[in-house]
Amino acid sequence: MNIKHAQYMLTVLQEGSITNAARKLYISQPSLSQMIKLVENNLGAPIFNRNTDPITLTYAGQRYIDAARQVLTINENLKKEIEEITHEDHGKFRLGIPIQRGMQVLPYVLPKFFAKYPHVDIELVESGSTETEKLLLEGKVDITCMTTIPRYEELHYILVENEELVLLTSRNTDLARRIPNGTPISILEAKNEHFISNKIGHSVRAIQDSLFASHNISPKILLETASIEIEKKVTIACNAVMICPLNYIEKDDRFRSQAHIYPLKDIDSKRHCYICHRKDLYLAKYMRDFINILSEVENPFL
Repeated sequence: MNIKHAQYMLTVLQEGSITNAARKLYISQPSLSQMIKLVENNLGAPIFNRNTDPITLTYAGQRYIDAARQVLTINENLKKEIEEITHEDHGKFRLGIPIQRGMQVLPYVLPKFFAKYPHVDIELVESGSTETEKLLLEGKVDITCMTTIPRYEELHYILVENEELVLLTSRNTDLARRIPNGTPISILEAKNEHFISNKIGHSVRAIQDSLFASHNISPKILLETASIEIEKKVTIACNAVMICPLNYIEKDDRFRSQAHIYPLKDIDSKRHCYICHRKDLYLAKYMRDFINILSEVENPFL
């Protein structure tokens, strides 16, 4: 398999069309179409269903793409091994992390890491946990720190922290007036409240939507945001409620005086914070040390 061809074919699949892929690759569409025909002729079968929008894979195409990803991973591993042999203190890796998790983790980890590896670059890829996990599986990031459930055999999971979800409310909600702060409650107690919510693609949003569906409720969502910091501030300002990881709630008296916090009785989430990487990915020494530094940080989220 030709490495360049494999990269081009993956780009076509990711972009959804030959036209978009050609634009991203800075080549002409006829040139890309000709290359695809060459690969398909060599394979002896069509790779793409061209009559769908976005473009999709044939069964033979699925097998080709699976093999292409393996070949590119092997090629990338070889490059990293050679880099490590020649320059153990130089390199680059891609870190996938949700924005809020990055705010909590990176100020603790990066000073130690850069003191040891000043010539290693980190490309930060920020997105929700669901999207971050997808990028890891597709090989678009090397290491992730995210909230997830260990479920993929091809991934290695290192537990960083157990996550407890609670209901955070303004003290001025009907819920806060009815029920004492700190009382374990069902999500049903908040069915008539206004919610501030994560956007789809974040792990807390997935749990929230599952809770709503299992209890057959549809509370009004005033605002969706990708930032938990915005979520918390708007929840207090708008006398609303939100589902929030307990360790993301400030412990200072000023914030706590404006809020009530309720443990949720009906959440049995197995989602916790993990450092993850693909098992088939070669980890350079600086990548292994980054994982070790992150693993050894004491209570970075508290």
